[in-house]
Amino acid sequence: MSDENVARVGRVAAVTGAAQGIGRRTAEVLTAEGYAVAALDRQPVTGVAFAATGDVSDESAVAGFAAAVIEWFGRVDVLVNNAGVGTAVPATRETPEQFRRVVDVNLNGCYWMAQACGRVMQPGSSIVNISSVLGLTTAGLPQAAYSATKAGLIGLTRDLAQQWTGRKGIRVNALAPGFFVSEMTDTYPDGYLDQAIARVPAGRKGEGAELAAALVFLASDAGGYVTGQTLAVDGGMTIT
Repeated sequence: MSDENVARVGRVAAVTGAAQGIGRRTAEVLTAEGYAVAALDRQPVTGVAFAATGDVSDESAVAGFAAAVIEWFGRVDVLVNNAGVGTAVPATRETPEQFRRVVDVNLNGCYWMAQACGRVMQPGSSIVNISSVLGLTTAGLPQAAYSATKAGLIGLTRDLAQQWTGRKGIRVNALAPGFFVSEMTDTYPDGYLDQAIARVPAGRKGEGAELAAALVFLASDAGGYVTGQTLAVDGGMTIT
């Protein structure tokens, strides 16, 4: 990108895990909202202003991505920490390698990315961590690693907000989505989603546009007085 084009860039959003599912929808919505989106994923990402291939659990890949975004655009205004993996393995059979992999991506990777972007973000910037209702409740599958990391991400969100909002002017919040159709839900056992939806007062799965609206609120100036919070977008599942 030329210096002239860099000067024309408005707000820049970095999105991890943007190749599919919630991450892809996030990249599309933020692009429609006028953000220049920079995406990082282990798989190729199309339809964004800038894309890199890498694993968020690799600190060097994260640092390289953040440096490239700054070189390309000159700024990062919004970070959406979406990259995540899950397992559904009974606790007595889950291997150390399986558990560590989930922690490395879902929690450590979010921290490395927040660190890298937090060092260069300017006052008025926003970080949105994608947690899960499974960080707040259980839903019938054996997901110790996934639930633990999503709960840990909520704690990380609070602490980074406490550290950075007053001193650096960076707001940090979390979204806790309920059940939205994605590649991850495609791997659930037959009948599991129907059983889980029975717990949801709204009586249905979420629509992508509903989650996107909540994310845009937290990312944008509309949410300027909101920090350190976890917003559950779950059809009421966490109140049952």
